[in-house]
Amino acid sequence: MAVKAVIFDMDGVLFDTEKLCMDSWVAIAGERGIPDMEIFFPRCIGRNLTDTRALFREFYGESYDYEVFRKQASAWFHRYIEQNGAPVKKGVKELLAYLRQGGYLIGLASSTSRPAVEDLLDRAGIREYFMNLTTGDMVEHSKPRPDIYLMACNSLKVDPTQTVAIEDSPNGIRAAHAAGMIPVMVPDLIPPDQEMRDKSAVICRDLLEVMRFLDK
Repeated sequence: MAVKAVIFDMDGVLFDTEKLCMDSWVAIAGERGIPDMEIFFPRCIGRNLTDTRALFREFYGESYDYEVFRKQASAWFHRYIEQNGAPVKKGVKELLAYLRQGGYLIGLASSTSRPAVEDLLDRAGIREYFMNLTTGDMVEHSKPRPDIYLMACNSLKVDPTQTVAIEDSPNGIRAAHAAGMIPVMVPDLIPPDQEMRDKSAVICRDLLEVMRFLDK
């Protein structure tokens, strides 16, 4: 079946923000004396605020105030963006132009909240490429559950089996696979293991390589 649509994850796919987010969490955890943040943070990649809050409480109990921690880490993150701009990943603009020229439907399914998604897309000048934005505050539970991808496909009025999902994280690949999509992994912080190889249609080094996959 021919591919009709491509839906992107955002953090770690369009922007080099997974590493930046981890840096903010580690910095604030260090200031507040919260241990093992380097171990905990990867578990949150691809998850929305609701699920991340639950994981934090499961991992740390009631020893630390998650809401205070999150606000401080968010402030650190946004100060960096204000000072340095949004770090766009290699091949983003080339792939988006390729998809538009090819007549593909283009969507986004990010566990990040809508205001933050729109801010980053606007800063990078790429908001116009996306026909639909599905964000973490629109679903109760985000990745690895398929809900956000099913909602994104429904918004684009496209069958999941005709839709590529571009993801960097295991939780994202699990969500796309569970939704019945064509998962394409472009790894960022977490290298692919055998589960990711089994659930991905292909693993690409960067977004430019995704174009070669779509050309086949």
